[in-house]
Amino acid sequence: MIANQQESTQFIQSLKRAGIVIGNEREVIERLGKAREWHFAFATLARQGKTLGIWFAATARTRSIQLQRLFAKYHFPSNAEAAFEASLQG
Repeated sequence: MIANQQESTQFIQSLKRAGIVIGNEREVIERLGKAREWHFAFATLARQGKTLGIWFAATARTRSIQLQRLFAKYHFPSNAEAAFEASLQG
């Protein structure tokens, strides 16, 4: 489980470097760390996290191609990046 937690935390840090703002980041990291399948947990939080005070927003420096590469690097299903971008606020 530790490897999963490290990978999910690295993914969150990579999202931030890509210009994504994460509301209630600590909660996201905790939930992903406890999840058996963190990819699925992340996708669920991106879609439905608002009820928990969790949200994601793009900034001016966020680029779609950068997100595509990031989601590919962390082995997300092919449609996950598009669904995430659609859920972004701002």
